[in-house]
Amino acid sequence: MDKCELQITSKSIEETQFLGKRIGEHLSASTVIAMTGDLGSGKTCFVQGLARGLDVPDDCYVTSPTYTLINEYPGRLPLFHVDLYRLEHIDDIEDIGLYDIFNINSIIAIEWAERLHMSDLPEHLIVKIKISGDETRTISFSASGQLYYDLIQAIKNISKEMI
Repeated sequence: MDKCELQITSKSIEETQFLGKRIGEHLSASTVIAMTGDLGSGKTCFVQGLARGLDVPDDCYVTSPTYTLINEYPGRLPLFHVDLYRLEHIDDIEDIGLYDIFNINSIIAIEWAERLHMSDLPEHLIVKIKISGDETRTISFSASGQLYYDLIQAIKNISKEMI
């Protein structure tokens, strides 16, 4: 299958969260989302939206797991929010249990995924968020594999709702 890519411009935090929410509503099987982007680019905002789309209860406030490394939230599917920013060595990934959660039917959103060897991940969706203005963000999606190709097609339709 050919690689599938898509780029969307978000004009606000609310649009980034909306995009995440609508994507979360489409997820029905184990999904790994590998996110990259500078500090403050909106990775956690995107995951906050994913959580709402996965029916994570409103009283579960989604925050960056910068110091805890992995936060788990209950929902239609469990959401594991992983932040590798403070991870000192690639060898520490096994110690935090990341590979173990790949075997759980869940959604795994990984911030700072560039710290991983992408070959160590199962098939995944890559989400790159770039700051393009005070409020605007360029969000790029790339995928390979049928599940992720189908997800990119759904994201294309979702992006039309943002215009």
